[in-house]
Amino acid sequence: MSNLIKPSQEPIQGASQRISLFLSYLGGGGAERVMLNLAMGFIQHGFEVDLVLSKAWGPHLWKVPSTVRVVDLGASRPLLSLPKLTQYLKREQPLALLAAMHYANEIAVLAKRLAGVSTQILVTEHNTLSRSINQLKGLKRRLIPLGVKRLYPLADHIVTVSKGARDDLQHWINSPGATVEAIYNPVITDDLYQKAEVAVDHPWFQAGEPPVILGVGKLERQKDFPMLIRAFAQVRSQQPCRLAILGWGPDKPELEALIADLGLAEDAALLGYVDNPYAYMARSRLFALSSAWEGLPTVLIEAMALGVPVVSTNCKSGPEEILNQGEFGNLVPVGDNNAMAESILAILQGNHPIVHKDWLKQFEIQGSVEQYLKLMGRPQQMLVQSSAG
Repeated sequence: MSNLIKPSQEPIQGASQRISLFLSYLGGGGAERVMLNLAMGFIQHGFEVDLVLSKAWGPHLWKVPSTVRVVDLGASRPLLSLPKLTQYLKREQPLALLAAMHYANEIAVLAKRLAGVSTQILVTEHNTLSRSINQLKGLKRRLIPLGVKRLYPLADHIVTVSKGARDDLQHWINSPGATVEAIYNPVITDDLYQKAEVAVDHPWFQAGEPPVILGVGKLERQKDFPMLIRAFAQVRSQQPCRLAILGWGPDKPELEALIADLGLAEDAALLGYVDNPYAYMARSRLFALSSAWEGLPTVLIEAMALGVPVVSTNCKSGPEEILNQGEFGNLVPVGDNNAMAESILAILQGNHPIVHKDWLKQFEIQGSVEQYLKLMGRPQQMLVQSSAG
């Protein structure tokens, strides 16, 4: 790709107008999509943007816009990228380095201290930390808690993607000098609506077919798809419908076995990873989020933006904030497939609220980017001028 460079190349001009985003690699999760959206938002405000990767690989690397410079640190493992990130900061000295996920957050903090530069470090937590840490095993279970408690307070800014995640992290760090900010993810883009209009060739999503209940996410414990499948079994026993789950992950065999055991093979399917879930989403009768915990579930916001009725577990954190305590969609207890089934049936029968467009504005790129820029100390008048330009 033409916008890929190595950190050993000549320094980039205009570093004070450059914002760098740092990830281990570019996977297909919500955090990675958010970083790409932020990149475009910063560019729209007149900044140059680097996407710095420990290793430039991942299924979505091709999605990086040509206006974003991709810096490949070439590290075989994320933890080995520290020396090269330190060198990058010394050479380029961007206005800010915004990191996401582990171990990118921790490495970013260490790199600034080693580089001795004025670049602001923003670490962002995209999940409810206390819950996600409980799921870790081996070395990660020891290193990540230690890194968060010792290194996050040394960052210039600590950001979470929801108020619930903010309160959780603030309590978990328990450092009087560390203030955690909450900034909602920039989820809603023009690209979202364009992708939703693309045709879907799967037979379930054609006119005249039974209504489809859609789930989207990695097939792992956090998303609790077994609960959704059990709820669907109850719903299907009362009226014709189908369940489609988009995503990949380690729990696929377990979920396939559950679908078979419940006799749902004709009407429930794991469709795997799809590059454009929004086309499926726009043609679904409803979207169901069954997660045991979240940070700020972007798929819930995307479904609402596309006018698709939603039901969600009231997990920590995010759904309650997104749905305004249940005003814009049903909230059910975590793990309660009976309550999930009741809410799904109500929506299929036409009982669901309409989401106000004004409510969704807080999840658009503009507001999110401006909050980040304010944290970086950019004058408001500059934001106005950049936006106008």
